[in-house]
Amino acid sequence: MPFADDLVNAHTARLLTRAVRTALPGAETAALRAAARQLDPLSLRERSDLLRDALLADVPGGYAELAEAVRVARHALPEFGGWLIWPVTSALATKAVAEGTDAAYDDAMALLADLTGRLTSEFALRILLRHDLDRALGIIAGWVASPDADVRRLASEGTRPYLPWAVRVPELIARPGVTVPVLDALHRDDSEYVRRSVANHLNDLSRDHADLAVATARRWLDAPAPTTERLMRHALRTLVKRGHPGALALLGFAPATLEVDGPVLDRTRVPFGGSVRFTTTIRNTGAENARLAIDYVVHHHRSDGSRSTRTFKLTTRSLAPNETITVTREHSFRLLTTRRYHPGPHAVALQINGVTTDRAEFELQAP
Repeated sequence: MPFADDLVNAHTARLLTRAVRTALPGAETAALRAAARQLDPLSLRERSDLLRDALLADVPGGYAELAEAVRVARHALPEFGGWLIWPVTSALATKAVAEGTDAAYDDAMALLADLTGRLTSEFALRILLRHDLDRALGIIAGWVASPDADVRRLASEGTRPYLPWAVRVPELIARPGVTVPVLDALHRDDSEYVRRSVANHLNDLSRDHADLAVATARRWLDAPAPTTERLMRHALRTLVKRGHPGALALLGFAPATLEVDGPVLDRTRVPFGGSVRFTTTIRNTGAENARLAIDYVVHHHRSDGSRSTRTFKLTTRSLAPNETITVTREHSFRLLTTRRYHPGPHAVALQINGVTTDRAEFELQAP
């Protein structure tokens, strides 16, 4: 499986060159041909930006000329799709913003919706959102009723506050709730693909505006679909890890009276790259059944001597009065490209319905 950066590659540049020559016979494609040789050291987004700029350099004229070339290539070439869609849609959005007319802006929005099913237009949409958020949202309000699931998903995914790989749209974060009407329209969508995007969007929103996210989810539970509970679990996952009482209550995890023994570690000195196993015994000492969201928190030693925490999902369980369960988990410190470990004092604790246990300390040894 290719690394993410390799998804936009020299083959993508060659396909884009072919598309330009198909739409504009005799066109010079010097910038695209040069870009194909410059991709290797770049990240995925940098590669897309390089091809976007090369496309803008190789297609003369204003927005209308670029849009017409894209439409010709789209109809003429079956292979006009995949990862070349990112630089193409970004070029369209960039050109429309530079032109500065409502006609160009609206046409670019329409083309992004038309092309999104060939990969996704979510990254390019950010350019238009940054330029005129309210105009974009007015158009997106029509997308939520599209018969095309890809377009409906674009409405939710493209407006996420923290869309991965994408540029930020500061106004989306500064105006909490501005995208909630989009989510309200789509949270009962027939497509799991669309509903998954809605859940991820609400999870993004919860990072800065937890109470708004919980209030939105609570409204959805007033008239739930069969799919609502599953969507809610995914949408509120960050708040559950943070122990947010409103999110936990909404998912049925009420405060419980428990006796907790642990976590008990199998070792207190962990080899670098090794793992630590911990066991915890939990007894329901209350008079009612207890539904438990059980996570664990690892306190990592940082290079400056401070600590950072990361919460991991462990399990959900229901305990009758006086019932006892034992949970065990092995946590690995295997080296990963996405995570860096530093030798020194670490700790692990359980978090049960938002309440954290005492820490169990251990030492991660030097390599």
